[in-house]
Amino acid sequence: MSWTSVIKTIQEHKTFLVTTHIHPDADALASQLAMALYLKGLGKKVHLIHAERVPARFDFIPGIRMIRVFKGGERLDYDAAVVLDCGDLDRMDKVKGLLQKGKTIINIDHHLTNDFFGTINYVESKASSTAEVLFDLFKKTRFRLTKDIAILLYLGIMTDTGSFRYDSTTAHTHEVVSELMRFKFSVSDLYRKLYERIPLNDLKLLTKVINRFERLYDGRVVCIEMRKKTMEQFSPEFDVRDKIFTFLRAIKGVEVIIILTEQGPRMTRANFRSQGDRVNVAELASFFKGGGHRKASGCVIPANLSEAKKQTLAQLEKKLSRPEAS
Repeated sequence: MSWTSVIKTIQEHKTFLVTTHIHPDADALASQLAMALYLKGLGKKVHLIHAERVPARFDFIPGIRMIRVFKGGERLDYDAAVVLDCGDLDRMDKVKGLLQKGKTIINIDHHLTNDFFGTINYVESKASSTAEVLFDLFKKTRFRLTKDIAILLYLGIMTDTGSFRYDSTTAHTHEVVSELMRFKFSVSDLYRKLYERIPLNDLKLLTKVINRFERLYDGRVVCIEMRKKTMEQFSPEFDVRDKIFTFLRAIKGVEVIIILTEQGPRMTRANFRSQGDRVNVAELASFFKGGGHRKASGCVIPANLSEAKKQTLAQLEKKLSRPEAS
């Protein structure tokens, strides 16, 4: 891992493909946009591509309209690709098809399960977010931040630390945020736009869905299953899984939270969160060829909801039985 290799490659090339993973969170989008603005600030040409339309809930993020949806069947002219906040190439979905043989891939990430797919890999698993990794990279190059870049980096850090509540929040994280806030943007305004714009119908449906959770293993685990037809009732801009995690993690004694979402007849999306030190959910997701962090991860299981639940609990039970942290 060498930041000098990243900078040398950027200096040597003129045109870049910049992308992130499918189903992006705020850190992924903010990092993608911050990198694009950084490259443009250096006089580079940038293709900002994503596999799907960006959810409307992110429409307030600076530069968001620069991102173009990949329609398939096209070929881009670029010198190098920068892939951000993405643990493996398959998470790029169809944008993976834009990667050309012989082109340099710069992989910038903070996920513990990153498989180092890049030609150049700048992966810092101890960082709170990919946005924090980018801040350190920009600072090493003495790049003069703009207010928009500062806002983007702050959003990425704030969201991936759970508003600075998660263990990934370090003294360095707060030092970074302190520097970003010198640009005098409204923190409360950003928080409100990101978390406090819930459509009324979504809130009503959420109250019904969240009551369906199941307590397992003496209350140490809570699991909730959602059918595809239920998910389709929520508006695209509402991140229902994030809201469910926020509610369920507040239950006393809960160590692991599981959300299983039906995506097809034999396809289930699984999202995991853990509290305490006993269970490393990155290992749990990795068993199903997914990835993420020790306390937040996800995967796709090729099985229906019922079978996916059985498989997940079978693996989880092994971890819960360990006397020490995994």
